[in-house]
Amino acid sequence: MLRSFLIYLSKAAWAQRMVTQWKFAWRAASRFVAGETIEDALRVVRELNAKGINVTLDHLGEHTTSPEEAAQATADILEILDRLGQDGFRSNVSIKLTQIGLALDEELCAENLERILARARERKNFVRIDMEDSPYVDQTFALYRRMRDKGYENVGLVVQAYLYRSEEDTRALLAEGARFRLVKGAYKEPPELAYPKKADVNANYDLLAKILIDAAVEAGAPTISADGRIPPIPAIATHDEARIDFARQYARKVGLPNDALEFQMLYGIRRDLQERLAGEGYPVRVYVPYGTHWYPYFMRRLAERPANLWFFLSNLFRG
Repeated sequence: MLRSFLIYLSKAAWAQRMVTQWKFAWRAASRFVAGETIEDALRVVRELNAKGINVTLDHLGEHTTSPEEAAQATADILEILDRLGQDGFRSNVSIKLTQIGLALDEELCAENLERILARARERKNFVRIDMEDSPYVDQTFALYRRMRDKGYENVGLVVQAYLYRSEEDTRALLAEGARFRLVKGAYKEPPELAYPKKADVNANYDLLAKILIDAAVEAGAPTISADGRIPPIPAIATHDEARIDFARQYARKVGLPNDALEFQMLYGIRRDLQERLAGEGYPVRVYVPYGTHWYPYFMRRLAERPANLWFFLSNLFRG
């Protein structure tokens, strides 16, 4: 009930207008968001890289409402790719297709996506397409395939364990050479499309982790690139230690080396676990969001874990 309400609020314009005017809201959000500018983001990348941790940068924004907004979002992503290339940071980028026009026009989005992938290829970098809610899944896969057909290999996908369809999608796209980030899923979906019970989501997460690890072994266990930008085939993205332990144990069982299995976590959450895994020789990548459009992302983080909500409320009472 509470999770559903918070996800509803993440999409409610009236709630966004109200919450973003509260100073304490940004104080709470800054735990999960690096800042509002590129310089803020690069400062965090530099700090994480110094600890041996790689990054994926997300310039926050989704569901742009005009071609002009989509063009500006695209330009912002191109700028961050340029900055990462100039300064040699160990970071790639993550994008949402509705940010660059998918909800407006698929062809517009395709043009913007190709511009981003072309610039990333010039800068020897990698782009991860974030998965959004279920109405966009098929279009996301279709655009990914279009880009791969055009020769762009520097692009990866995200698979959401709570969707019933994810096993079939994962097997099909792995056969085409996809690199996946595996997540549980952060959007509200109907029970006709997604597992409503946490235990079922966890079981499917472990199944998908096995599929990804097996695919990595069959592909010869490609490892993370020396510059930290191109990930291995499986990226296990979770803060759930039971899921992490399952993936580690299964990878060990089938002989996948540590440097061929990446773990990903969100900025501001479980820093101790990030550093511990990095110390064990696993590539660790932190998802670092930045920008002025932080509200929807922040509300989804509150919906995911009760501890995050209590953190927000503690800031409220501190004034």
